[in-house]
Amino acid sequence: MKRAFFKIIFLVVVLISMSYCVKFPKRVPVNKDEIEKTYIYPFNNEVKNATAEISITTDGSINLNDLIVEIPYLKYNKSWLFLLTQDDCMQTAFCSTWAAINGKPLSPNIEYYYDIDHLRGNDLPPGTYTLPKTLGSTDGTGNEVRFSFTTALWPELKLMSAKTIVNKNYKADYSRFKMKSGLTWKNVREMLNYDVGIAFHDVNIADETVHNTDTILKHYILSQKIIKDSLNGRGSKALAEPNGNKSYVEAANRYNPIQTMTAQSGAEILYPYKVNADLYKILLDRSFYSEIEVKDEITKQLLIKKEERKAIHVGVHKTGILWAETLLWLNDTYGKDGNDSVWMPNLEEYYEYNYYRLNSSISKRVSGNALIISVVLPSGEYFYYPSVTINVKGLNKSNITLLTTNSQVTGMSYGNYDKGVMVNLDCRKFLVERATFFVEKYEKNKTNTNLADARYFVNPLKESTIKTGLLNRIK
Repeated sequence: MKRAFFKIIFLVVVLISMSYCVKFPKRVPVNKDEIEKTYIYPFNNEVKNATAEISITTDGSINLNDLIVEIPYLKYNKSWLFLLTQDDCMQTAFCSTWAAINGKPLSPNIEYYYDIDHLRGNDLPPGTYTLPKTLGSTDGTGNEVRFSFTTALWPELKLMSAKTIVNKNYKADYSRFKMKSGLTWKNVREMLNYDVGIAFHDVNIADETVHNTDTILKHYILSQKIIKDSLNGRGSKALAEPNGNKSYVEAANRYNPIQTMTAQSGAEILYPYKVNADLYKILLDRSFYSEIEVKDEITKQLLIKKEERKAIHVGVHKTGILWAETLLWLNDTYGKDGNDSVWMPNLEEYYEYNYYRLNSSISKRVSGNALIISVVLPSGEYFYYPSVTINVKGLNKSNITLLTTNSQVTGMSYGNYDKGVMVNLDCRKFLVERATFFVEKYEKNKTNTNLADARYFVNPLKESTIKTGLLNRIK
């Protein structure tokens, strides 16, 4: 018995010894210094009911009392509107759609995806590449305005809290880049910093209750709490209807925070230059086009005069290289590297802008050679984009000797448009702090991508010694 026992012990020792000789792929831990401190714009403390004041001093050559002041139908006086909503809380909203727009890596391999922790740790799928430029239009005065879109969330599911394995230089296998079940909260936080919008979509209910509006309503309330807890107080006011289920719309009509909704059936087509209501609870039409079909639809609509054009509102699920190339085409044809005619905000921002256009209080007075304009932007619940374009008809930039704003205006640019001068105003409280974050990010890691981001967030700030100092840091 003892001999048998010792034989077993001997075999165990031999097996353990052999295991030390077996060569397993070494897992290289990521350097923690490569993972940046998480930043998210402080939406929970955004300005409410901002009052923007503009003082325009002129050369005295025009009658200031004859000038007309108004907010145009589309921001930056663009002639048509493009909206994109991405359903199902897809990981590709981050590593494909957002990445293409913002000059981040794209994977040509349809089996590989990545998260923000991969990007921060410089641990990316093999073969990644970037488009030759960031994608967007301009604000009409030369500043870049990158395309935005709306991504649907599924807050109740654990998939949004899934962990990311970061393992730089580990090439034995690439399983860490397999597609996740959905977006992670970390990915969403990063996208929000670049003004991507968010929306309700599915809620986590049993199949037998998918048409029970009371149940859906309860889950909207729960989902909103999770969203706010996960996104620094940032809630959502949009719904992308899932699966053509109108019970979600009925429940949304009973849930005040949801103010703007979109669906692919039974919805109103949006004609931006005909809108005379604030669109509260209006179900807006969208279509699921292929990449080729959306180009054809854009071409068709742009043959129509702008007052009669409908918005091109596209719904997508999974996106990849073809959609990235389509957005590049949009940039090169109708964006900043084309005729610069398109405005592509997220659905929440468009809803807010239209609300401000119809509900803002605009007053003007003349003091000597100066025109003083006051604009009150009344905020609704979960409003985060207190930013508008103000048109001053009959004025020319050459007539202006000085243009200043009050302290609530943090971002400002102005220039001529076809009927006068346009002034772009942004009253968000933390634009300087956000710009400073991206400047510091560049200073820590001086890549071309980080430089482009730093410039992007600094350039729209209104002129000040702070802006000058930030620009000097990224020369």
